[in-house]
Amino acid sequence: MCRLILCVLLIALAAPFEWSASAPVHVAAAAEPLNVVVTLPVLKDWVQQVGGAHVRVVSLMTGYESEHTYSPKPSDLVAVRKAALLFEVGAGLEVWVTSLVKNAGNASLQVITTSKDIPLIHDQPEPTGDAHGHGHQAGNPHVWLDPSSAATMVQHIFNAMATVDPVHATDYRTNTTTYLRTLARVQDETLGLLKQLPNRAIIVHHPAWPYFAKRYDLRIAGTILTQPGGEPSARHLHSLIETIKRDHIRVIISEVQLNQKVPQLLARETGAHIAVLTTLPGGLPGTETYLDMLRYNVLQLARALEQT
Repeated sequence: MCRLILCVLLIALAAPFEWSASAPVHVAAAAEPLNVVVTLPVLKDWVQQVGGAHVRVVSLMTGYESEHTYSPKPSDLVAVRKAALLFEVGAGLEVWVTSLVKNAGNASLQVITTSKDIPLIHDQPEPTGDAHGHGHQAGNPHVWLDPSSAATMVQHIFNAMATVDPVHATDYRTNTTTYLRTLARVQDETLGLLKQLPNRAIIVHHPAWPYFAKRYDLRIAGTILTQPGGEPSARHLHSLIETIKRDHIRVIISEVQLNQKVPQLLARETGAHIAVLTTLPGGLPGTETYLDMLRYNVLQLARALEQT
C-alpha cells in the first residue's frame, strides 16, 4: 500500500512540471497582422505581395470611382483609425487623403507617398482646340502604369513596412526581392511583344497613359477626355478624327471604367480599332494582380496594333 501511495504522489508532483514545460507552445498567441490602409487596389496588391500573412490591408477605393473626386465613407475613417500605415500614390491624385487622415485622429499613423523619387511627366496641351488642359498641375499621377516606376513604389512600401514592423523585416525583404525579379521579367516579356510593331501612334481615352507610353515607346497623338469629368466638344472630336485619318492612327486605347460611346464613335468614323484596357488590377477578368494587368494590357494593345 505504501508503494502505491508513493507512485501516486510522484505522478501528481511530476504533472505540473510537465504541463509548465509545454505550456508556452500551446498558449502563446500569434502576433496580430500589421494594419495597413491604401488608396487604390494596385497598392493593396503590392502590400500583400510584400507582407504576405503578416499584414491586413484595406483598399479605400475599389477602382471604379474617380481618384480625383472620391468621397471617403465612414468605414474608411474607421479603417484609418486602426492603421499603422497608409499608402497613397500622391502627385495630386488623392487630394482627399489629407482631410481623411486629419478627421481620423490617428496620431501614430504614417502616410507614405509611393510616387516619391519618380520624375513626373507634365501633360502637354492638346493640339486639337481644347485649351483647358488635363487638370494635373503637379504632373501626371498615373506613374504605376510604368513597371519601372512600379518597382520604385514597391520599394517604398517595403521600406515603410520593415521600419514599423522590424520583427518581420526579413520576410518583407525576401518577398520584395522575389517580386521585383518577377516584375523585371514581365517587363522584359511585354516589351518584347511590342518592339517589332512599326505603327506606334495611339489615341487615348483619358490622360492616364503617358508613363506606359514612354516605357513602351508609344506616341500619344491625342486624348479624348482632356479634363477629369469633362466631355469632349464637337470641335475637339472633329480635330481627333482629322488627326486619326491624317496620321493613319489605327488604335484607340479606352478604359473599362469609362463610357465607350465616344471611342466607338471615333472608330466608326475612322475605322480605327478600340483596345479596352484597365488602369487598375481587377478592372477586367484576368487582371486580378498588377502583373496580370500589365500582361493583359500589353497583349490587347499588341493584338490591336497587329491588326493594322
